[in-house]
Amino acid sequence: MQQNTFDAQLQLPSRELKNIASTLIGFEKHYEILKKHLMLVLMSDQIENWSKKYHQQILPLCEVIKQRYPLFLFSGDVGTGKTVTAECVANRLTSDMEREGYLLKMSTRVRGRGLHGEMSQLIQEAFENLKTQAGKKRLSFLLIDEADSIASLRSTEQMHQEEKAAVNTLIQKIDNIRRSGGRAVVFLCTNRANVIDQAIVRRAAKHIEFSRPSKIQCRELLIQDLNGINVTNEEIDELADITSSGGHYGDIGYTYSDFRLRYFPEALARAFPDQGLNFDILKRTALETKPSPRVA
Repeated sequence: MQQNTFDAQLQLPSRELKNIASTLIGFEKHYEILKKHLMLVLMSDQIENWSKKYHQQILPLCEVIKQRYPLFLFSGDVGTGKTVTAECVANRLTSDMEREGYLLKMSTRVRGRGLHGEMSQLIQEAFENLKTQAGKKRLSFLLIDEADSIASLRSTEQMHQEEKAAVNTLIQKIDNIRRSGGRAVVFLCTNRANVIDQAIVRRAAKHIEFSRPSKIQCRELLIQDLNGINVTNEEIDELADITSSGGHYGDIGYTYSDFRLRYFPEALARAFPDQGLNFDILKRTALETKPSPRVA
């Protein structure tokens, strides 16, 4: 049933993910924040050695830290880079630790067809696969995208019994994965952190909130992606003004995916094949390509 459980299964480290990471604005900042927390989870057996080295004893805190769950929650608006960051973080960490790794990306089809017990069974299969890969003495990562589809609050009246059972199963499996010997990590990505069950939120070793790019980040992205196009710094600033929050579209600016999946392709389509891309086309396209609405 694995074809219903996973959208992708990747060997790590991956050159493709390394290349993608180099294009992600703000990736290094996210990675440096997460790396230490991931190392605490994946290298829990070395915490006592650290304590002896720097404190000449095993601190009670060591046991507390070792009880953390290998769960990381990424939340934020659609198109802000949650999923691709999770993939690239797993890839970079595998490379930095000079280990082999395996990334499993759970499919939204894990919700199944509504048959009794099917969703819980698919979740169990996903975690069993994660456990199997971790058992091969390599770092294993399970990425659950659109996590709100299987991890919603159990207190809502509209929630079906089957969905509540699936959330219970997910919590149980997250608890169990702590026994993987520091080789397995779960990433949950969601556009709606407010609907994630609190029992899952509490288990997160780290919760990173992703936002739409600031004006500075918009400018950085424009400079990077428009490299080779004849635009001045002043024109880049004007484009950043239009596309960032507080600009032409009021309090909502472009997401990263708005730039790369909508704005840049639209501008290129207006120029190709009869002329080169220039500031006039870029500005006109920015003024006519609205940002994605926020997720309620």
